[in-house]
Amino acid sequence: MNKYLLATVWAATFLATTISFAQGDVIAQVKETIKAGSAKELSRYLNQTVDVTLEDGAQSYSKAQAEFVFRDFFKQHPPVEFNIIHQGTSKGGQTFGIGQYKTDSETYRVYMKVKTVDNQQLVHEISFAKE
Repeated sequence: MNKYLLATVWAATFLATTISFAQGDVIAQVKETIKAGSAKELSRYLNQTVDVTLEDGAQSYSKAQAEFVFRDFFKQHPPVEFNIIHQGTSKGGQTFGIGQYKTDSETYRVYMKVKTVDNQQLVHEISFAKE
């Protein structure tokens, strides 16, 4: 019986580590797409519906619409630098990331929430707020 318990504990630990790595990985992937100013690549990590907050307010978009919105945003505000300054998991278990997006003349605080959809980590909400 102890062998089964040990195997179960080991499997649970491995699974938790894998999930934790995967959550951090989606934030890292999104970071690279934003850093490159690639709306097309960013859309790969967006949920089918995503809440987007930009200078003109908050709006829910389909994944395809959000790609166009971000394409225009990156075109008007090309990235010079983007870094994740904090990431973690809320008490409710939701993964989030906070970053700083810099253009030639502006700096934005970026906040994103990640949700699990069909065993895949996807951005459900993202906001760019001028600092």
